[in-house]
Amino acid sequence: MNYSARLFFLLLFPALGTAQNATVSGSLRDKLNGESLIGATVQAPGLGKGNASNEYGFYSLSIPEGNDSVLLRFAYIGYQTQTLKVLPRGSVKLDIDLVPAGSVLEEVVIKANALDEKRKSTEMSVSTISTREVKALPALFGETDIIKILQLKPGITPGSEGTTGLFVRGGNNDQNLIVLDEAVVYNANHLFGFFSTFNSDAVKDLKVYKGGFPAQYGGRLSSVIDVRMKEGNNKKLSGTGGIGLISSRLTLEGPIQKDKSSFIISGRRTYADLITEQINKANEGDPEYNKIPRYFFYDLNTKVNFTLSPKDRLFLSGYFGRDVFTFKDPTFDFRFDWGNATGTARWNHVFGPKLFANTTFTYSDYRYKIQNQLQGFSFSLGSNVMDANSKVDFYWQPNNNHTVRFGANFTYHDFITARLKAGSDDGRVRFEAGRDYDAWEYGAYIADEWAIDRLKLSYGARLSMWDNKPAFYANIEPRVAANYEMNDRLSLKASYARMNQYVHLLASSGLSLPTDIWYPSTEGVKPEISDQIAIGTSYLIGDQVLVTWEAWYKWLQNSVDFKDGAELFGNNELENELAIGRALCLQSA
Repeated sequence: MNYSARLFFLLLFPALGTAQNATVSGSLRDKLNGESLIGATVQAPGLGKGNASNEYGFYSLSIPEGNDSVLLRFAYIGYQTQTLKVLPRGSVKLDIDLVPAGSVLEEVVIKANALDEKRKSTEMSVSTISTREVKALPALFGETDIIKILQLKPGITPGSEGTTGLFVRGGNNDQNLIVLDEAVVYNANHLFGFFSTFNSDAVKDLKVYKGGFPAQYGGRLSSVIDVRMKEGNNKKLSGTGGIGLISSRLTLEGPIQKDKSSFIISGRRTYADLITEQINKANEGDPEYNKIPRYFFYDLNTKVNFTLSPKDRLFLSGYFGRDVFTFKDPTFDFRFDWGNATGTARWNHVFGPKLFANTTFTYSDYRYKIQNQLQGFSFSLGSNVMDANSKVDFYWQPNNNHTVRFGANFTYHDFITARLKAGSDDGRVRFEAGRDYDAWEYGAYIADEWAIDRLKLSYGARLSMWDNKPAFYANIEPRVAANYEMNDRLSLKASYARMNQYVHLLASSGLSLPTDIWYPSTEGVKPEISDQIAIGTSYLIGDQVLVTWEAWYKWLQNSVDFKDGAELFGNNELENELAIGRALCLQSA
């Protein structure tokens, strides 16, 4: 790095220089199944220093070098605290397996530490949900649904009664970035929105950001819902399952090579169609009987991971889900199916005790198709969005006061918008409408979290670009958040974030219908933009209750909606049917 580049970096992220320190780093995992632990804490109580593991279970802690051993304490919600002594000399690699707590008392003690960490964090408008929390809540028709739990959180409004639609802080349903193992999920609904696509047996945890967005996220305006799948038990083979009124599910997980690699496969399917088929057959000869349409959905989650070396891990995961609705009689043959497919290949590499990298390749495909065959005539209607994405994220911790993140990504988008085909079986009548688009989306970001006594600052920026020839857009998205500890109980927080959205959902109604069309930004349809500021407080009562309050203000530009009486299907010029506007939102919670 030359002098000018070094000077620029120090001006952007000051005070990165450190005294002579030793660095303890490694990964934190569940001892019983080998799962990475996200947000587990490592502390040196005698030195007043501490840190937490990142979203991949990696941690790094700098402590002064010396000849005397230092006591380290490792803790996580619901797990027994573990203490170890280390000699702080050079770089120390220490992988820790934590044991799930065996008593309620231990869980409460650990949870108190986690609440205090939340109070001190610069994160605002963030909720984390684990599968343990999901399974503790009542189930609908025997199904626990992680998305429905989000509807209970402040600032999130559900859609139509009983559906999984999410409207976050005044935004639309399409303004939520939903990712499963870092692959985008465009339609997270089954059964016309009454169930989500996420099988809770396969999900490790979920984190939702409603504001104060970290710089590594972009592409949506209102929220980020980051869902991570389980990695699979690398200790022993195990299985779970369940039978509900609507569907049944089965999950198997176990080691491929013990302590080195593992797998998980989880499937779910409804069986109401099997019952309705028997009812239809039983009433086949009744002329007054109205045949019941056939409907079912299914989904499959699978994941494998391999420890290639002490510094390298490889993860491969995939999701495939589909809804199918059919009705057939002698004169009418109707089929309507829709669903998502995603794939993720992820490589974790530890360059050293302070630098960690995650390289990811993802594939996402959402499509629907309606087909109808009449006597002598047929038509089909469909829409599709496909993404291929590559990204790399770096996590660098030069010392305990700084955590620097930087990275880049690029995504290829392929859109088929409202493709309509109709015609007679003899070929004399033919009609086709709809348009195809492709586009490139680029992003690069850098951010730092800086701790200065009682003040913590998280600041950075994201550069986003969109190329859909001849349209080209480039935008800077600043992000900043602050936390000031008034005392050992009370913290004041504030944040600001700008977001840009380059893909738009053209919805025909307020329901979570799969016939909605994803449409790219063009010369006539500009990117949507949001700016959000928030202020709040966090107050710790005793050791077991954290009370938070937030007020936020958000303004939106270039919001996209249909004009009254717009023609959605069979239209090659959908942009003429759109209205562009602005919105303002203000609320406290």
